[in-house]
Amino acid sequence: MANVLKKWVESDKRELNRLGKIADKVEAYASTMESLSDEELQAKTPELKQRYQDGATLDDILPEAFAVAREAARRVLGLYPYRVQIIGGIILHEGNIPEMKTGEGKTLTATMPVYLNALAGEGVHVVTVNEYLADRDATEMGELYNWLGLSVGLNIASKSPEEKREAYAADITYSTNSELGFDYLRDNMVVYKEDMVQRPLNFVIVDEVDSILIDEARTPLIISGQATGTTTLYIRTDRFAKTLTNEADYKIDLESKTVSLTEEGIQKAEQYFGLENLYDPDNTALNHHLDNALRANYIMIRDKDYVVQEGEVLIVDQFTGRIMDGRRYSDGLHQAIEAKERVDIEEETKTMANITYQNFFRMYKKLAGMTGTAKTEQEEFREIYNMDVISVPTNRPVIRDDRPDLLYPTLKSKFMAVVEDIKTRHQAGQPILVGTVAVETSELLSHLLDQAGIAHAVLNAKNHAREAEIIMNAGQRGAVTIATNMAGRGTDIKLGPGVKELGGLAVIGTERHESRRIDNQLRGRSGRQGDPGVTQFYLSLEDDLMLRFGSERIKMFLEKMKVADEDAVIQSKMISRQVESAQKRVEGNNYDTRKQVLQYDDVMRAQREVIYKQRQQVILEENSLKDVIMSMIKRTVEHTVQMHTQGDKSAWDLNGILDFAIAVMVNEDSITIGDLTGKSQQELIDYLMQRAESNYAMKTKQLYDASQMLEFEKVVILRVVDSRWTDHIDEMDQLRQSIGLRGYGQLNPLVEYQSDGYQMFEQMIGDIEYDVSRLFLKAEIRQNIKR
Repeated sequence: MANVLKKWVESDKRELNRLGKIADKVEAYASTMESLSDEELQAKTPELKQRYQDGATLDDILPEAFAVAREAARRVLGLYPYRVQIIGGIILHEGNIPEMKTGEGKTLTATMPVYLNALAGEGVHVVTVNEYLADRDATEMGELYNWLGLSVGLNIASKSPEEKREAYAADITYSTNSELGFDYLRDNMVVYKEDMVQRPLNFVIVDEVDSILIDEARTPLIISGQATGTTTLYIRTDRFAKTLTNEADYKIDLESKTVSLTEEGIQKAEQYFGLENLYDPDNTALNHHLDNALRANYIMIRDKDYVVQEGEVLIVDQFTGRIMDGRRYSDGLHQAIEAKERVDIEEETKTMANITYQNFFRMYKKLAGMTGTAKTEQEEFREIYNMDVISVPTNRPVIRDDRPDLLYPTLKSKFMAVVEDIKTRHQAGQPILVGTVAVETSELLSHLLDQAGIAHAVLNAKNHAREAEIIMNAGQRGAVTIATNMAGRGTDIKLGPGVKELGGLAVIGTERHESRRIDNQLRGRSGRQGDPGVTQFYLSLEDDLMLRFGSERIKMFLEKMKVADEDAVIQSKMISRQVESAQKRVEGNNYDTRKQVLQYDDVMRAQREVIYKQRQQVILEENSLKDVIMSMIKRTVEHTVQMHTQGDKSAWDLNGILDFAIAVMVNEDSITIGDLTGKSQQELIDYLMQRAESNYAMKTKQLYDASQMLEFEKVVILRVVDSRWTDHIDEMDQLRQSIGLRGYGQLNPLVEYQSDGYQMFEQMIGDIEYDVSRLFLKAEIRQNIKR
């Protein structure tokens, strides 16, 4: 361990030497910038922009740009970045993480790389943990950027799409992590390019980077909607399916387990549902339900594929013959079977789009972040985000007194000791910040302080807006503030008059958090910018962390020391080490969980990128999508012909090909088995493609102009892709939930998920191409087509 630490320290030293040389160049510009008038300093922005346009890199103009931002900050904000802040700014510009202690001015540090990168005109995003902080920073730092001639946008949940578009179009955009992620997902669900709000993701600086990229990395962002199938549609399509007769109205292809309507069946459907054309793009949902009703009634067999028990449809595993509890057929098929069997039909919500923070932030061209505590997770930052963590020395040495932990036998004795400590310090007038892990602990402690007659403020996750005000007063003489560990993060506690002489701010931790970072965050609230301060953690054998990890060894240690007294207390480095090793174990477990979430989401990421990229191409296309559609039809035709022409020519299933042609491509009366007889496999493909070409040409004639044809093509593709993609997300979700069971069969669940996921994706692409072919070739053209 000592060697690893030594390596870290040395590599940081080397890095800091290199960065120091760049900082020297920035500082060399100081007097030049100071001598400029306001107008001359402001004129630097267009001048630097021009140099970038003319081929200079951002690294080339860094020293001068940083110096401009630094001098402007002095004039506009009355703050002048220190040398260590310049170094922090360079680390951010290089796409890494400067670890800067609380009170070292991270917000001001970010202004220099934000200004430099905004000169490129591709947008810079600054991410904070909540909307209150985004609003505060956008307002306060916005003054500086506006003065320098750059625009600033604020993107929060309550804004309309127009306001969001405007915020994203600004040079610098302040937002929260969740809002950015949801906007990205929503942008990939729109059908008109004018509805998109984001520009391509360029450069992002994440404030409190450990909180967002590590603590929240296990929660994926999910947009869900009511599944399209309304119960009545399942019942109506089921009733219709039951009126049909085999061969006359529908044909079953056992090979591919599909059912398709004959021309007569199509007419019956149009009559039954009162439609002019069953395959009109407006009837996509009905078609989908109809397909399911046909499958449910004529392919899914009761007591073979599924059983009905106590009014519930249960799936039977094809391989083991056992009932698969808790599994449902996706894509509305389960509901169709429920309608067939006349049991209650369950409404489903459906995941329309999802992404993890890890994969979202890795899509930026450049990602950087800042925090006071990242060193303990530096391996994860490097492995997952390709960012290095570099510890930046403090501007003034830290003189805070961090005392070893105090351990009590019970919770009760621990809290009594905490109250006593608060009482003593409070009487002397020393301000105290008490950190608790959970909201209920903060409320319990508040109750105990009330009983002791000590006035105090409580800050927990319930009130963001009052947070700043409570924190502002937390450093005043005699102030007692109780806060959950995460609250108050990112806000500074300034000491009131006369507090330094009393020993500065006292931070009391009522238990250790399962992550060392969060304890360090709490400690860092005290002793900022060389101020005095003291921190002390109180633990008990009944704390969560102690019960879950390592409490037994400590109990034995206490027995050895013959401490049985309820109020006994131990202060020892060995206890602190034990607790730290317990924390490391929890951190390791959490890292493994996050890594696993990411490995599974990586499978979806590859698929998501393919679909979103192709969707964008369709939306942005301005001429014609004929090539795209004809390629889809060609692949569908080739696949079908190959499937029905296996082996010897005498065994070919030409009827299957004929049924396909009628169901997907042409009118029943315009093709006969004679048209297909005597042809080779390639000739069959050529013949069907020729029919598709003439069908396409006919559709082109029916429309006024090319723009209408393009709109029609877009309607068809987007409707099919969106419907199939959301179904696919759902199926992948179900696969993910059940795949763990394969571990029992000595298989690696992740590898299984990757291979099954790939096959399902291929299958979905095939389904998309089939549906697009059918919808496009069978639809009758109307003039007023809208996506």
